[in-house]
Amino acid sequence: MVTSRDQNEGRCHSMKTDYSSFERLEDFKYLGTPLLNQNYIQEKIKSRLKSGNTCYHSMQNILSSSLLSKNLKFKIYRTIILPVVLYGCETWSLTLREERRLSVFENRVLRRIFGPTWDMVTGEWRRLHNEELNDLYS
Repeated sequence: MVTSRDQNEGRCHSMKTDYSSFERLEDFKYLGTPLLNQNYIQEKIKSRLKSGNTCYHSMQNILSSSLLSKNLKFKIYRTIILPVVLYGCETWSLTLREERRLSVFENRVLRRIFGPTWDMVTGEWRRLHNEELNDLYS
């Protein structure tokens, strides 16, 4: 893949060696991360969140089970789901929009782990608010 600021540079559509010919690509997937000729971090994060959602949905029954302790559910989250989402995050430069998308994903998983809470005032079950999740998970 050829990357440059000037889109007209390197317009050659293929590269030939003695025995092989390689075509020029606009994007491809390397180690599960999409690489684009434009360095758009949004596509990488979108791909990681999609993989994280797949992992989360496969573990959904375990995370909502009342047979497992919350401590064990946290360990499952930190060792199985979180590494899938954060693979390669050392190279990300996040905007507020991407930070929000990552926190929405994390809050959804944490709500599944903690489950609903009984509200003494209304006498009904309700979802935990983001502040309550942050206090519990810290």
